[in-house]
Amino acid sequence: MPGDAPLRIAFLAYRGNMRCGGQGVYLWFLARELARLGHRVDVFVGPPYPAPMPFARSVTQLPNGEFWGKWFNGEKAAFRPEGGWLRMFEPINFYELGASRLGFLPEPFAFSLRAWRALAARLRAGDRYDLIHDVQTLGWGHLGIQRFGVPMVTTIHHPLTVDRRHSFQRDETLTDAVGTMQFHPVGMQAFVARQMARVITSSEVSAREIARDFRVAPDRIRNLSNGLDTGLFHPDPSVERDPHEILCVGRAGDPTKGVDTLVDALALLPAPTHVTLVDQDHPLHRARKRAAALGCGDRLHVTGRVTDAELVRLYNRATVVAVPSNFEGFGLPAAEAMACGTPVVASTAGALPEVVEAGGGGLLVPPRDPEALAKGIRALLEQPEARQELSARSRDRVIANFSWPAIARRTEAVYHETLREHRGTANETLRDHRNTGS
Repeated sequence: MPGDAPLRIAFLAYRGNMRCGGQGVYLWFLARELARLGHRVDVFVGPPYPAPMPFARSVTQLPNGEFWGKWFNGEKAAFRPEGGWLRMFEPINFYELGASRLGFLPEPFAFSLRAWRALAARLRAGDRYDLIHDVQTLGWGHLGIQRFGVPMVTTIHHPLTVDRRHSFQRDETLTDAVGTMQFHPVGMQAFVARQMARVITSSEVSAREIARDFRVAPDRIRNLSNGLDTGLFHPDPSVERDPHEILCVGRAGDPTKGVDTLVDALALLPAPTHVTLVDQDHPLHRARKRAAALGCGDRLHVTGRVTDAELVRLYNRATVVAVPSNFEGFGLPAAEAMACGTPVVASTAGALPEVVEAGGGGLLVPPRDPEALAKGIRALLEQPEARQELSARSRDRVIANFSWPAIARRTEAVYHETLREHRGTANETLRDHRNTGS
């Protein structure tokens, strides 16, 4: 808020790289924009680590053995901890190794303990923080961090219960289902989330899921939307549109992304209409097999990994972007497409209606309905005037609703709200002590 002093903020994130999930993107851009607003930012982060953050006062890397990933990939020879085998008997390292071998995800809990230790050292050395912002870690160690007396907020893009439900849908055996139960630390995250001063999320759908599944009081949840790098994702007139190309960004192996529905819709669309799917490619790719079985395999292209610059080019080359998801806590591809001026056909699942309505650049169709999806795509392919109208209004609306400067200002307002409440509670506690003579 205008006139408020700059804040001293400590960010906590158990994974920080942009390629390892949305929390890495969120951490980097939000920290940058808050620093640009004049706040002092310190980052405590686990591997894989973020790109350089020159805008932060400090970045403290809190290493772990990354044992779960090694166990999952069968890299047993890589289990030797950095620094030698004796380090394996340090309690946190020993816990991480044992939990990973049993199929549990140890990183959030272990990181929270390391962050607790690192923050305690900073405070003993004389550092001070006005507020601590956790990025979807929610480990037991955060309960110790709260004892420092600094108000703490957390960001939850969607509760882990959503991932667990979708994992159960993929499971084929009892062993798979047991693995799903072990992997997702739902109980820990739900309990810790209820202790946070505020929970920040990115959509009304996610806010409702957090309130229902994690039992967080709705009056402590704030929906600020998600951020988008509108400098990177922008219209590029030098890229020629392909009048027959549909672009989809999503993993075919993730049932929540609805790629099967898109392939079924492609089979209903006439040639030369074709789909470009941004996904890792391999010989047994699920979408390739499905398209071949439906007789449209020659009209599906899987890109493999692409750079950010290439992704922007693909958004600008496509005539329509399809987002056929069965659930989205936000729906970043829809926002990215609209930022590039490319119309979207998205499902009405999860937060996609919120995103498409706010961006103003697309049509909505029911999820898991190939006929409806094909009809929506055909309508835009055949109506250049409608596409132009959607494109013309989406860019400015995306900037207003989803640009990182806008998200940072909303987050800043939540910080000040949290601090006012914290100071009020502290003053009330002090008055109670004085009144009772303690």
